[in-house]
This record gives sequence, C-alpha cells and structure tokens, in this order.
Amino acid sequence: MTTDSRTSAPFASIDATSSIGLVMLRVRLYARRRLAWLSSHFVSSNGSLHDVRASEINRLLTDADDPLEEARWIASNPDPDLNARIEYTDTLLTRDQDSRLAQLTRVFALDSTDIDVLHVCLAAAADPSLGRLYAYLHDDASRPTPTLTLAARLFGRGRSVNWSAENPLQRWRMVTLNETLHGAHELASLTLDPAITTWLMGNDELDGHLLGHGRLITPFDPLPDWDIESAARFTAQALSDEPMRTVVLHMIAPPGSGRRTFAANICRQLGMPLLAIDAAAIPDHEWETTFIHAQRHAFLHRCALAWAMTPATAARRWSNEIAHFPVQFIIRDMLDPTPTLDDALESWIMLSTPTTDARWRLWQQYAPAACAAQPNAMYELAYRLNARPGAIADAARIPSAAPATMAAAIRSAGRELLGGLAQPLECPFTPDDLIVSDGVRAALDDFVFEARDRGAFWEQPEARRLFPQGRGLAALFAGSPGTGKTMAAQVIAAQVGLDLFRIDLSQVVSKYVGETAHNLQRVLSRAAGMDVVLFFDEADALFARRTEVKDAHDRFANTDTDHLLQALESYGGIALLATNRKANIDPAFLRRLRYVLEFPKPDAAQRWHIWVRVIAGLADEDAPRRLDKFIRHLAADQELTGAQIKYVVLSAMFAARRDGAVLSQAHLIRGLDREMSKEGRSLNERERTRLEG
Repeated sequence: MTTDSRTSAPFASIDATSSIGLVMLRVRLYARRRLAWLSSHFVSSNGSLHDVRASEINRLLTDADDPLEEARWIASNPDPDLNARIEYTDTLLTRDQDSRLAQLTRVFALDSTDIDVLHVCLAAAADPSLGRLYAYLHDDASRPTPTLTLAARLFGRGRSVNWSAENPLQRWRMVTLNETLHGAHELASLTLDPAITTWLMGNDELDGHLLGHGRLITPFDPLPDWDIESAARFTAQALSDEPMRTVVLHMIAPPGSGRRTFAANICRQLGMPLLAIDAAAIPDHEWETTFIHAQRHAFLHRCALAWAMTPATAARRWSNEIAHFPVQFIIRDMLDPTPTLDDALESWIMLSTPTTDARWRLWQQYAPAACAAQPNAMYELAYRLNARPGAIADAARIPSAAPATMAAAIRSAGRELLGGLAQPLECPFTPDDLIVSDGVRAALDDFVFEARDRGAFWEQPEARRLFPQGRGLAALFAGSPGTGKTMAAQVIAAQVGLDLFRIDLSQVVSKYVGETAHNLQRVLSRAAGMDVVLFFDEADALFARRTEVKDAHDRFANTDTDHLLQALESYGGIALLATNRKANIDPAFLRRLRYVLEFPKPDAAQRWHIWVRVIAGLADEDAPRRLDKFIRHLAADQELTGAQIKYVVLSAMFAARRDGAVLSQAHLIRGLDREMSKEGRSLNERERTRLEG
C-alpha cells in the first residue's frame, strides 16, 4: 500500500507499510482512548480498593458507562493528539486498495461493522499479547479474547454488534463465535480462522480444511485432439458477459483420461491455477464446511475448482448460502449424477480415448528409455492397448519395466473400474485347446484380426463418417451347454491380450422397469474406458425378443429391450455374448451383429481330439496311446460335449489317484457313469459290457 508523502512528524511512528501493522496500531489507539475514558470517569481519586468497588457499583447502577456519554466525551476532544492519530490511521486504512486486507474486504463485501470485528480478531491473532489488554478492557481476567461487546465499545458502535448468521464473516467461516458459559453471545469469544490470518500475512499455503482433499494441478501439455481453445473461449466469454455467474464445465470420461489436465489447460489460458478437490475423501459431516472453505480459498487465491465426484458425493447439497467461484469443473463419469447448481451456466466436455498416434506420443513422453530400447514392442503397446493418459503415466513410472510389464500394469489398473458388476475370468487356453469346426475357427480368426486392427481402422475419418454408430465389435455364440462358447471367449481374450470380464447378471437384471437398461449402460460406460473383453453369458436373459403388447407391462418391457439394444449398439468396445437359447434372442438384435456363430455338439472326430487332449493334459503323454482303442470307442459311442468329456476325465483321474494306479478304462467308465448321472441316467450292464469289450 502507499502513504501520503506529506505525513507530518506526529504520525511518523505509524507503520504505514503493512496493513496488518496498521490494524494492530488502530486497535491499540482505540483501546488507549477507551481506557482513557474509563480511567477518567470511574477510578476513585484516592485509589483505595473500597472506593474502587463502590465506584464500580455506582457506575453499574447509574449506567455511567453509557455509549452516548462516551461519544460526547470523545467529541469534546480531551486528547487532540490521540484523536488525530486515530483519524489518520483510519484514513490510511481507507485509502488502502492494494493489500490483501483490502482484497478480502472487497471480495466478501464486508461493511464497516464487519471490518471492526475483523480488526479486533486479526490484531489478537497477529499479536497474542493483546489478550491481556482485551481482558483489561473487559474488566474480566477470564476474557482475554475478542468479543462482539469489545468490538462495539472499542469502535463506538453501542453496547454490542448485531451479529446474525447472514454476516459474511460468519457465513464464510472466517470468524467463529465460540460457545460461552455466560449465555450471552455478545460475550462469547471470537476466533479468526488461522487460514485467513496466514493468507493476510502473505502465506499462500493450502487451507487446513482442504489438506488431504485438494491439490493444485500442473497443466501438462495437452493431447493434440483436445480442443482447449474452444472451452477456454467459451468460459472467458461467459465470464465477460455475466461476471457474477458461475460457469460449470463437466469433464466427462473414465478415470485416467486426463480430465484434470484438460481443465488445468483451460485455466492456464484463463490465467488462473486449478485446485482439484477429491469429494469422495470428504466425510459427510465435514462436507458443508469443506465446501465453503474451498469456495473461500478459490476467491482468495483466484483459482478455479475441480470437484472429483462419485455417485454418492454428487447427491450432496452444494450450499447456495454463499457465492460460488466463477469457474468450477465437475470431474465425473458419463452416468454419474451431478450436483445442482442454481443459475449456473453449464457446458459438457467429453474426452475420447487417445488415438494410436497420441498414445505413441504419450509413451515416448513418459517412457522414453523403453521406447528407444524397444521401439517395436512399445509401438505395439500403443497400437494394441486403448490406454488412457493416466494409465500410461502410471505404467511408465514402474522402474526399469519391460513393455510386457507395463502392459500388465495397465490391464491391472482397469480391473477395479467394474467393481462388483463383473468378474474377471482367467484365460489360460490357446486356439489348439478349442476343438471346433473349420467354419467356426475361421470366423473366430476373423474376429481376432478385427479386434486387433479395429483401433487403427476406426481412426480413419471416412470410416467414422460412414459408421457414426456401431463401431463396437460384438459376437453371439449360440449352442448347447458345454460346446465351447466360454472357452472361445477365453481364447479370443488371450489372443488379443485383453482381460475377459463376465458380466454378473444378478447385478444387472432388475425387475423394475428401466433399471436393467440403466445397469447395463453403467457397465458399458465403465468398460469403455478399459481394455477388456466383456462376456455376457445367458445373453437371452438380457436381449429377449419383444412380446405382443397386451398391457402396460408388455409395453414397458419392450421399451426396456429397445434401450438395451441401443446401449450395446453404442458401445465401442469388444463384447461377446453366449446363449443356449438363440430362439429367445430378439431378431432385431441379431440383425445388428456381424458375428453370430453356432457351436454345435462335437462330432465323433472332434470328440476324439478332445478326449486325447484332456487325457494327455491331466494324466500323461503316454495315456492316450495306451488307451487309444477305448478312447476311439468312447468318442464314437458317447455323444458328449467338450465340457462333459473334461468332467469325465477329471472324475476318472481322482478315481485313479484314490486307487494308487495309472489311469485305466475302468476309471474312465466310472467317470462317465458319474457324468451321466447328472442327467438322471446311468450306465446299465449292457452299456458297460459294450464299453469294456
């Protein structure tokens, strides 16, 4: 702040270089005048204890310490030098327009009474020794703290200050009115928030209520396809048109997409920092206080706020009792609900998955050593894994990690996103483990190639223009139980190097209208940000054919089916569906799939291959040769599925281990009998004789 160069000698001792110094001086000068009034009117001339008590009693009975009388006494100008110093100090503080104290006054619209209360609290916070002076002014050693009564009497505002919940000092949690044992809030102690004190003293540290919940975001270089300019231009224009209105930008994408970095780059163009708040880390009972402190911090530091929301935290009330900083960001997923902001101007920004080239540049930026040492393997990582910026940055931090290790880290990081909606399936099988017809194998090979190549293909502008929807890759596997549908899904996931997640239908299907479609959309929106293959077993439970409309229930059920079909059609990832009842699938859904594969029961030759492979794997390599004649007989005689054959051999293996012998045809017959009993039948003597013969 600046001072008048014509300052006269009597005021040379005033510290006019510091607004806080001026506040402390002002409080001391007013206290000196208040004490002068008290000492000149209410202390006995001889100073005896008896007379002082008598004088005090008389003062109370006659209301001699009347604020009006004190004002008349001050007007009589008993100490011209003191009054002049007070007037000059007040003038300096009034002229102050540049200090943080002046900024605080303007931003939160403090009136003169608020300023007096703030000064009393600030002086005590800056110099705790003033507590003894305050106790003396209270004439009570138990009150060495600021009070509303002290502020009122000190600055000539009557007996007390009118203090309501609407007062900005209280509304913004700057000054706390503490509980008092004396009953009257006028005598309750006042405490200035330490964050306000440190900020006024020039310290820019994070507000204590935000520690552990907030952090400043560094605006790293944006991705090439990010339209930072448009978002910043929209925000700047909105602030120019209506400076008092809050602009809310919704950053919508899965975690790790760079939502905070995008927001920080917008803020950089607006000339302000960005403070990100993890709303989920704030306990419910602290939410309102923390929210107010965050908004206050934003106004004091002129920094935008980014709120990382979850479905649970979005339901919390955003206090409308205070102003919201003009620039706010909501960090959320597509289907997450959003808080309600009265009269806010909102904009929605969807962050897409980076292109292959963008991912390659990210890998070069975060893992330059690995890209230089193994460029082909690292480019394959960028080409194959649809990784978000955050996942790439995290994987690249692994010390001396090989490309395979970084790929595993990316896949592992995404597994938590689906929570209880899906369970990961192990994928230990190779294509040789899957015994299917040549036609099915060719179709599966085509599917795997498309799964690997689709990322680069759909980055072509013309391909995207011709197919604005339906760029996902989905296949339906139909066939009897045990014919290899689940194994085919596991083989595909292993070949494309992605995790396979089986959707938990108990968490998706709901009896309530519209709820199933909503749950499925939630699964798909989460999976859209992951490198996974989704597997819907018993897909007919979800995509059942529509029925003839006979009542309102039928109409709503058909609407639900329509929503399910639209949700899956809009999904851009890889989805595999399996059903034992293809006839129950809605025909409109089948028409939208390019891959519909029938998995028939294996023929005799295929069954023989399955018997040989499973026995060789569980027993020993010599077992199929030793049991060749019997295996060929089993394959020709027993029309079993691949899954049934596996369980027959498994039961036979445990029977052999129990007998302490090598696997024999007798053990296989026992295993076959147990498997057939699941269907309510068993081997009769004639069948046993035929098999043993």
